[in-house]
Amino acid sequence: MSVLPLVFTSGWASGINAYAVVLLLGIFGATGLTDEVPASLQRTDVLVVAGVLFLCEAVADKIPYVDSVWDSVHTVIRPATGAVVGALLAGQSGSLPDIAAGALGGSTALASHLVKAGTRMAVNTSPEPFSNILLSFAEDLGVAGLVVFAVFHPTAAAVIAAVLLAAGLAIVAFLWSRIRRFRRRRAQRREEKRTAAVQGAPPY
Repeated sequence: MSVLPLVFTSGWASGINAYAVVLLLGIFGATGLTDEVPASLQRTDVLVVAGVLFLCEAVADKIPYVDSVWDSVHTVIRPATGAVVGALLAGQSGSLPDIAAGALGGSTALASHLVKAGTRMAVNTSPEPFSNILLSFAEDLGVAGLVVFAVFHPTAAAVIAAVLLAAGLAIVAFLWSRIRRFRRRRAQRREEKRTAAVQGAPPY
């Protein structure tokens, strides 16, 4: 079960930026800094594709509303990546069944993806674009920092990932309640304006 913390952390990170996870793990494995990364993630073609897609996400993730479209497209990709990476890590170490590791990585990635997508939808209600840029940079740095930390201190990193995931779910639940109230009030104001305009219109 020694690989379990790394699988959990990589799953959390995959739900936020799957390409960064594949790229970082592949680089760590290719440079020999860890033996936990399977050879399939260290292949040059995998690293090149992950790097290109990471750059695409780095741009799309900082543009209001484009980020939400990107998140929608990745609703399947991120959990699938988390599941595949988890299964590969388990297969490399032999300490955890591949199916169990895949299920853990995929479900964790799905949960963190929902947190990311929900937070972005809430941030997009703001008219200025700087919130998206700052949040995107924070996510990128958080994923990179925690994946690197997980390679050397997997248990501590998994605890941090669990705390971040729980906090993120709580924040999204809070934000969604506020968004629903905001939309209800806005719809009510529009209806009141429409009714007032109809009543104030001159008769024909």
